[in-house]
Amino acid sequence: MMQKQIEYAEAIRSKYPEQIVIAIARDKEGKANPITLGWTMIASGKPPMMAIAVASTHYSIEAIQHSKCFTVAFPSSEMGEAALFFGSNSGRDIDKLANFDCKTEPAEKIDSVILNDAVANFECELESETIAGDHIIFVGKVVCSHINTEPKKRLYTVGSGHNLGAAQ
Repeated sequence: MMQKQIEYAEAIRSKYPEQIVIAIARDKEGKANPITLGWTMIASGKPPMMAIAVASTHYSIEAIQHSKCFTVAFPSSEMGEAALFFGSNSGRDIDKLANFDCKTEPAEKIDSVILNDAVANFECELESETIAGDHIIFVGKVVCSHINTEPKKRLYTVGSGHNLGAAQ
């Protein structure tokens, strides 16, 4: 037998490297609120749609539900500190973009921003949301896409304990 049964908590450690994204949505005060997420996927090719999963206790839930849109950024390997900062601070407490030097520019088709140093950015209009245990899955229709004009490697979680880097 090539497989053995073990507990989920032990088996899930084999998932690395795991992709991460930074999702951004404006809250009711108009503040762009980025959050680092590990759970994302392409949900459809035609029309293009992306899905993100956000813990139900996070402030970003309110921002996405308010704005009805969000940006999905694929951070570059140079954005490790930004990814950690955006994922470990709450938009309830601080303006993350005002407290971390991260270059942005306005999105083209939605009321959000894109991250200049990211590998790619996708502007999404909210299509649906679904409760999935302790997370909410948001599905967005991609209405505009951007890529960096300089070649960059994507940032991944490469091991447990927020160990970030480029996948090898």
